[in-house]
Amino acid sequence: LCPQMNLLLREYLLSGEVAEAEHCLRELEVPHFHHELVYEAVVMVLEGSGEEPVAKMVTLLKVLWETGLVTLDQMNRGFQRVYEELGDISLDVPLAHGLLERLVELCFDHGVITRALRDACPAR
Repeated sequence: LCPQMNLLLREYLLSGEVAEAEHCLRELEVPHFHHELVYEAVVMVLEGSGEEPVAKMVTLLKVLWETGLVTLDQMNRGFQRVYEELGDISLDVPLAHGLLERLVELCFDHGVITRALRDACPAR
């Protein structure tokens, strides 16, 4: 399941085609695992580089949120797992904290995540 979601996210970052990513996610038919997609998306941004992946992932998460493909609970679970694993992620990606803070702010500004989830983001 993870390799399929990972591929979906990688293809999306290359193409920028939100509708195609949404279609692929629906085709997987695993709605109870959509929190995993949120988690993978955030980690992919942290492991990536530059601003473009950040902006693209915010756009994708916003669409998945607005279409109801990702629920509030799934969004929260995905982000919270990243928060919990940030220490480990930071070992491989020293800039992870700053990137996460930026991503969380953008997601909040675009109405993708709640204030409570934004405020739960670990501070450096």
